[in-house]
Amino acid sequence: MPWQVVKVYGEDGRSRSLWVHAGTTARDVSRMLVQTAHCADQESWALIELHPALGLERCLEDHETVVEVQATWPLEGDNRLLFRKNYAKYEFFKKPMQFFPEHMISDSADVNKGMTSSELIQNLLNSGSCPEIQGFLQVREPSRKAWKRFCFFLRRSGLYCSTKGSSKEPRHLQYVADLEDLNIYGVIDGRKLYGAPSDFTFCIKPSRNRARSRDMKLLCAENEQIRTCWTTAFRLFKVGAMPSTAFTLTTCVPHSVTEASLVAMDFSGKAGGRVIENPKEAQHAEQEEGLAWRKKTALRYSLPNTCHGSPCCVSPAIHQTQPWFHGGVSRGEAQRLIEEQGLVDGMFLIRDSQQHAKCFVLSLCYKLKTKHYLIIPCEEGGRNYYTMDDGVTLFIDLLQLVEFHQINRGILPVCLKHPCVCVAL
Repeated sequence: MPWQVVKVYGEDGRSRSLWVHAGTTARDVSRMLVQTAHCADQESWALIELHPALGLERCLEDHETVVEVQATWPLEGDNRLLFRKNYAKYEFFKKPMQFFPEHMISDSADVNKGMTSSELIQNLLNSGSCPEIQGFLQVREPSRKAWKRFCFFLRRSGLYCSTKGSSKEPRHLQYVADLEDLNIYGVIDGRKLYGAPSDFTFCIKPSRNRARSRDMKLLCAENEQIRTCWTTAFRLFKVGAMPSTAFTLTTCVPHSVTEASLVAMDFSGKAGGRVIENPKEAQHAEQEEGLAWRKKTALRYSLPNTCHGSPCCVSPAIHQTQPWFHGGVSRGEAQRLIEEQGLVDGMFLIRDSQQHAKCFVLSLCYKLKTKHYLIIPCEEGGRNYYTMDDGVTLFIDLLQLVEFHQINRGILPVCLKHPCVCVAL
């Protein structure tokens, strides 16, 4: 059949059906949905393959054909495609060292020649390859509920485990899987479904077989950083092991502005702007900008404030129209939303506080963890504001608070970069 109907779900549970050709890729479908759903932000959208009964999910690579993916699903099942943000899809190429901790990079000839880990990773990335990864993982034994700890090695030739501690002598290495025929999935609620020893479970499964529990190999890491390292390495090795695909992950990396590309500027002179190279002068300029912000706020909102004595009436509707505002979601639900969309530094959302009346909470991702900051209403000079630092910095509404922290860290560990967004199809 040259054309087929593909049904894609949004995070609100609603679906949209699309006519696609046999060669239509995941990237093509994402572009169609961005246009039909009128998404204001066109970057970082992705198709997610879900296997709810098995608790599995994975982000489809841009080059994968949707029809072929669906062909591996069971005839009777609840598998589906989900359209949502995934900021982590290309984040590796911006900050590779965050994805490959030095202790997980296997010793190699390049390291022994004096190359640092960062130099090795950058050289391999430039050549379209990936460093060999090693480390201990818990593995679920076949046909049993018990988990056992082994040292694994991920190489271009496949996945191996050691039968004797962390030894990588050939006689101690046991071949586990061929990367070319594997897909890697994140596991949802692994503790409940599979009795996993931690929340950081992932799974490798043959890509050409229909999804069955007996074909899965479940692995569990100690923390999110280790799990992210393994799953990223699997992706890179798998794409590199596909000779029929003249494609690398870097082909579709969107160009974006990073913090490393930003510089401090001085526009006070008549001859135009100049780059501030002195770190102390740049820090002073940042402080001056913060003071100017407060003066700007006072001038901008010099009109009479009619909501005297009621902090809750400060611009009550302006934040409700913003994509980063998620209303009354719980702390756990906020963490789940951020985890699903990539766990990259600077991803954020704002929600109503469930413990403090008239307050809000900023949930922010930093170093693969979600931190929560209380936003409280306060009054100064007969006007109502919001603050996160006990009144040192005041904001007339949540929109202004977000705009300020998109260019200034303030009390936060990182600037706000990626709003956690849900879209209805």
